[in-house]
Amino acid sequence: MAEKLSGVWVAAELVEVQPGAVVSRTLVNEKTGTVTLFAFDQGQSLSEHSAPFDALVLGLEGQGEIRIDGEPHTVKAGDLLIMPANHPHAVLAVTAFKMMLVMIREAN
Repeated sequence: MAEKLSGVWVAAELVEVQPGAVVSRTLVNEKTGTVTLFAFDQGQSLSEHSAPFDALVLGLEGQGEIRIDGEPHTVKAGDLLIMPANHPHAVLAVTAFKMMLVMIREAN
């Protein structure tokens, strides 16, 4: 279950890079969507997968490479990238890398 936060936060400070790991922290988990922070140690990755919903990535710190349909996209702090539904994608941390993932689901 996502914890409830209130107030103003620096997103990159809400998740820490850990050696040899990918760390995630879910901030919002509702049936209409999720907001999750990720921290990747350099060289760590998420293997190729797809999701049934569009997702928005916001780079927070460092540099990552996100491949969508095999095409690489560099994401750095402040960059936005849309990952379309049902398209295979993967994430690789070029340096220690933090990102926010916002997934919007269809309202029922």
